[in-house]
Amino acid sequence: MSSKASSSFRSGFIAVVGRPNVGKSTLVNKIVGEKVSITSSRPQTTRSTIRGVLTSSDTQLVLLDTPGLHKPSTELGKRTNQSARAALEEVDVICFVVEASDVIGSGDRFIATMVQKTSTPCVLVLNKIDIAARTEVVDHLATSAGLGDFAAYVPCSALTGDGVDVLVEQLLVRLPEGPQYYPDGVNTDQAETFLAAELVREQLLERTWQEVPHSIGVTAEELDRGGVDHPADVLRLRVTIRVERDSQKGIVIGRGGAQLKEVVSAARRNLEALLGGRVYLETRVVVEPDWQRRPGALDRMGF
Repeated sequence: MSSKASSSFRSGFIAVVGRPNVGKSTLVNKIVGEKVSITSSRPQTTRSTIRGVLTSSDTQLVLLDTPGLHKPSTELGKRTNQSARAALEEVDVICFVVEASDVIGSGDRFIATMVQKTSTPCVLVLNKIDIAARTEVVDHLATSAGLGDFAAYVPCSALTGDGVDVLVEQLLVRLPEGPQYYPDGVNTDQAETFLAAELVREQLLERTWQEVPHSIGVTAEELDRGGVDHPADVLRLRVTIRVERDSQKGIVIGRGGAQLKEVVSAARRNLEALLGGRVYLETRVVVEPDWQRRPGALDRMGF
């Protein structure tokens, strides 16, 4: 813990919650100023609660990017919902995200009711104002006011950054006095193996179609460093990509292995940029039928 812990330092944990695909991960990345959470146009991209950290001279925000709350159809869906709900019980502020470009529906109302049952102050964020008409933004703000009693209402665009500075101010003023939980320069507490697995999955989400994206699970483990063939300054990771059917394996690998090669190359470049060092990724694709529905498989994968 840093020596900045003092009566003048303010810090706290903020849960970022909302339906799938409302832009929670993009918002967390924009606030932190670094890519700490993968993003995709696919719903339910985030499967684990991810922490992003923003530190200044006298404050520290720890943002919990939670999985989108939804009606689950698999054991994995149930567990991601549990992860999101658990985050509400351990934070100082809740950041509830809805879309300015879509109707406020039953899913939003369900989450609003859940949030209102807590005693934690909640800031309602109307995201994606960059693709919504001004009249839509005004109408959505009025409708949002009917969802409950919120500490503040902030329209913004996580993509362009418009209004995000206002949101950060609203979060900061609600932080309690506290210690600096993470050292200067730390943007996330995610392990290198987790980051690698997520970056590979991000590439696959954007390159596959139909049911394949939701059937993909990725894990990574570190290999030994050092030796003549393996320089100590290279992070070597073994990445396992799980799919549920043989046909999906063929899609992930691609003709002559071209798809997998592109995925790994792009993920490696992103990971090297994030970590500031050289990375080697050894990959394999395995078929594990119905892994999303099997508690034992989910346990092994860390869900």
